Amino acid sequence: MPLAVCATPIGNLQDVTFRVLDELRAADVVLCEDTRHTRGLLQRYEIATPLLSYHEHNEASRTAELLPRLEAGERMALVTDAGLPGVSDPGSRLVRAALEAGVPVTVLPGPSAVETALVASGLAADRYQFLGFLPRGERALRGLWEELADWPWPAVAFESPKRLPVTLRSLA
Repeated sequence: MPLAVCATPIGNLQDVTFRVLDELRAADVVLCEDTRHTRGLLQRYEIATPLLSYHEHNEASRTAELLPRLEAGERMALVTDAGLPGVSDPGSRLVRAALEAGVPVTVLPGPSAVETALVASGLAADRYQFLGFLPRGERALRGLWEELADWPWPAVAFESPKRLPVTLRSLA
């Protein structure tokens, strides 16, 4: 499979799946958000596959560079620092380009911050809404809270630890 989107551990390196480790070993290159971060995972499992940065600041240019290589059959594993690429992390642009070009793409599941947070909250339900990263700014947050006011199920969002106090005050 030329492009494999691989979920990576969210904090504990032992949460990686065997399938992801196999793919990281088999790939010609591992595309990653931060090579320093991913190098730690690869070193832990004695994987020597070369790394290439793929992040929000180079996603467009890298996609244009990588697509011909994928079309030629080069095998690539796409990872993010933690979680699944394409879910509030870089990756969807490359996946979309590969699919549009007819390049096979597979997704290897793994830990999910969204479901982990939902279950850990004790509010697990059959329905919930994932909000991604919360908007910045008081007005945008207030608008989101108003939109969710009548939503009867849990909502899960990503937020930076630095912005969390402001966000919680806004929610209150």
